[in-house]
Amino acid sequence: MALATGSTIGILGGGQLGRMMAVAALQLGYRVVGFAPAGDNVAADACTAFITADWDDRQALKDFAELCDVVTWEFENVPVSTVAALPEALLACPVRALEVAQDRLREKAFAASLGGVPAPYRAVDSAADLAAALAEVGTPGILKTARDGYDGKGQWRVRSGVEAGAVTFPGVTCIYEGFVTYETEFSVILVRGKDGTVKFWDSTANLHEGGMLARSVLPAGGLVEAQVAEARNLAAKVADGLGYVGVLTLEFFATREGPVFNEMAPRVHNSGHWTIEGAATSQFENHIRAICGLPLGVTKTRFEAIEMRNIVGEEALRAHAILAEPGEPHLHLYGKAEAREGRKMGHVTRVGHLLK
Repeated sequence: MALATGSTIGILGGGQLGRMMAVAALQLGYRVVGFAPAGDNVAADACTAFITADWDDRQALKDFAELCDVVTWEFENVPVSTVAALPEALLACPVRALEVAQDRLREKAFAASLGGVPAPYRAVDSAADLAAALAEVGTPGILKTARDGYDGKGQWRVRSGVEAGAVTFPGVTCIYEGFVTYETEFSVILVRGKDGTVKFWDSTANLHEGGMLARSVLPAGGLVEAQVAEARNLAAKVADGLGYVGVLTLEFFATREGPVFNEMAPRVHNSGHWTIEGAATSQFENHIRAICGLPLGVTKTRFEAIEMRNIVGEEALRAHAILAEPGEPHLHLYGKAEAREGRKMGHVTRVGHLLK
């Protein structure tokens, strides 16, 4: 049964993804209550109400739950204990999706169990483990914390044996991954409804700078297009295996040997921001449709060419000038207070001719 108009959607997290989800929810006639610890919670601007409290504040979580008819999250590092403290009947999808996505070792093993091909990797729990992993996997490679870390944070590149000798084990469980030779990175973004229906958006080629997504581009190119079917097959298996409801993202490397699984995000994704203007139904609207039991919207791409570019740091202070540039720019600023280096402040999407 679909959630009635006027019902309340709870969103765990206060960032820009929650902000854009809340806008989509309001357009569909729902109320939105956000929950996050103190900080620059820009999602609050688009919420009907917002509760500011620590993730482990059980009374605040109880108050939050009493306001909600369904609960979702806007990023995958919401503590599992926080979600588990909420009534299971309120959760849009099982907490297992977070349990898998929050641990890089666990997510790679899960993807591999479904037929996915990750980069060669080893678990690292000590300096001795790191030495063994470097010997087995070789260099170049990258050491990452198994938990937390995003946009290049919690990662150390190891380009050679000389650099390997200078790497110090950071003292928390890590994963060491061998480098993959690839042409480009791409993502598969799907939406899965409560009835198990799955729909996909077209896959973009994703270009990164400093470990952070810089641009997403359509068309993605022949190599990506040749590998999308295989990548989608894995993504659908992941969604089904998790009993997932909503938007789910898997990231891949496009190699000459086929798609190599990188990581998953059980949420709407930066590489899908182009869908606001560029698809018949955006990832944000379809996420709300899915968790509320509404019919899923068409995911068809509307334009022949699309580029989404992140606006980072102090560029946001002069971002309005983008509106005078060619290429039909669509500007989205997130309302963040501090335009510090490396911080995503907004994005701009440019579209080409309408597809017939």
